[in-house]
Amino acid sequence: MSTKERRKRILTIPVFLELVEIKAKTASIFPFLLGACYSWFNYRSVHLGLLFLFFVAMFIFNMSVDILDNYNDYRHATEVHDYKQKTNIIGREHLSLKLVSRLMMGMIVVSVAIGFGLAYVVGWPLLVMGGLCYLVGIFYSSGPRPLSSLPLGELFSGPTMGFMITLICVYINTYQLFSWDAATLGGILLVSLPNTLWISNLMLANNICDLDEDEKNKRYTLVHYLGKERSVRLFIVMNVIAIIALVAAVGFKITPWTVLLSLLALPIIIKQVSIFWKRQVKKETFICAVRILAVGALSQTVSFMIYIPFV
Repeated sequence: MSTKERRKRILTIPVFLELVEIKAKTASIFPFLLGACYSWFNYRSVHLGLLFLFFVAMFIFNMSVDILDNYNDYRHATEVHDYKQKTNIIGREHLSLKLVSRLMMGMIVVSVAIGFGLAYVVGWPLLVMGGLCYLVGIFYSSGPRPLSSLPLGELFSGPTMGFMITLICVYINTYQLFSWDAATLGGILLVSLPNTLWISNLMLANNICDLDEDEKNKRYTLVHYLGKERSVRLFIVMNVIAIIALVAAVGFKITPWTVLLSLLALPIIIKQVSIFWKRQVKKETFICAVRILAVGALSQTVSFMIYIPFV
């Protein structure tokens, strides 16, 4: 092995950040912030120490799931095209599978340890909610039939990250008085619905763009069954429902009136939806779904936070 090849095997910071897909972490950060805002607005209760520990555990596990996704995609990729060598970060940077595996397992162990510590303080419901998130995260890309290769990926990714992270955040902040009733869960579901749908749309857009490559790798996603045209229509419908949910949350008074300011981002969202509707190419238009999530989630969270100092 040449010196140049050995150098390529070193896990540098830029390679690590790509391996954990750091650019996609807004998908978990905004539901977390939204849960904190919701807790203060509706319960006047925030436990900053517990909230920080949850954020660390959530963020580390989120990164480990993305490592696992890249790891499994590399191992299971077929040889009919150059995905392993030119697309997957592990093959492209000649990373050691053993190193990647150990890094991933270490991060999961740290995250689980923090989770058990939190559950000891706030109660067993966190074990159930956290356990569900870990199961979805691990089996999202693992096993003989990963969730990401089935027409179930969108169903699990959005609710797990959009709804469950917000729910856990609210529970941790309000565990002394949290009530497991329809009104409480319905309120959290409504406020988290935009993020839930935008995160699901992120995967849907990715699967629309990757349809041909996925089918070569024997990954039969929702897009395979719906077809591209109906999948794009679903993408548009979920964006419409997300905006309606934003307004409805204000109407039900579970978010402040300032959240309506997030509608200022509507022209940007409409423009990105229009671009994706016309053309679905991974390198050119998948970014539209990322921008919609980033702009939509950011505007909802910031417009919520604006009101907090006045409560």
